[in-house]
Amino acid sequence: MTTSGLTAVRAGLLDYQAAWDEQRRLHEAVVAGEQGDTVLLLEHPSVYTAGKRTEPWDRPMDGTPVVDVDRGGKITWHGPGQLVGYPIVRLPDPVDVVAYVRRTEQLLIDVCAEFGLAAGRVEGRSGVWVPEDDRGPARKVAAIGIRVARGVTLHGFSINCDCDLGFFDRIVPCGIRDAGVTSLTAELGRPISVADVLPVVERHLPTLTRV
Repeated sequence: MTTSGLTAVRAGLLDYQAAWDEQRRLHEAVVAGEQGDTVLLLEHPSVYTAGKRTEPWDRPMDGTPVVDVDRGGKITWHGPGQLVGYPIVRLPDPVDVVAYVRRTEQLLIDVCAEFGLAAGRVEGRSGVWVPEDDRGPARKVAAIGIRVARGVTLHGFSINCDCDLGFFDRIVPCGIRDAGVTSLTAELGRPISVADVLPVVERHLPTLTRV
């Protein structure tokens, strides 16, 4: 699907390493001007990935394998029931990484709103959050971890649809100890699947390149 110059590729269930190889292939093509801005949308089999700022105590204590990657941020989990997006897009000059992160957050906030979930930002923390309420402290429903090389983005975002949140209990998600992790299904009390969220995310992808 192509909209506003962005091509969205539905890649289905894809192993993390295979997706990483495809990201790098696309990145080279976009940098060289051989390919337009492209977003991979997919699910991963269960995997933990650790960004460059991950501390030893953030990692699983039970020996669960972790893939170390070159994005920003700390450790997170990807797996079934979570929609992952990898935008490979050229940022305008001068490159403003913070502005790109804010656009990514806005995309995810707008997606949550379409399902009836009021989510937003937390000062000093990336991602999209459900604010503290009588159910508990602020909790993250969508995560962001990116890298920019030669003006083109890598890695991206994930939004928890109907995943097993127990996988986050083995780690300190994104290095944050005083907040929780949630999903659209958990917050709304009704099943919200990746298949439900996918077309809504696609519709909002032009937010990524709106400046």
